[in-house]
Amino acid sequence: MNLGTFVVLLILLAVVGWVIYGMIRDKKQGKSSCSHGCQNCAMHGQCHNIPQKKE
Repeated sequence: MNLGTFVVLLILLAVVGWVIYGMIRDKKQGKSSCSHGCQNCAMHGQCHNIPQKKE
């Protein structure tokens, strides 16, 4: 393996690791992964443990 390939591999691993770390951090903080509101989502009330209003 030459040095250029090794450097590119390290950069890719760092980026993937950073993305996974961010996803885990957001999950622990209760943030949604889709970044859109749940109001118009077809899975509204199914993907998060949000208390439902009793009407």
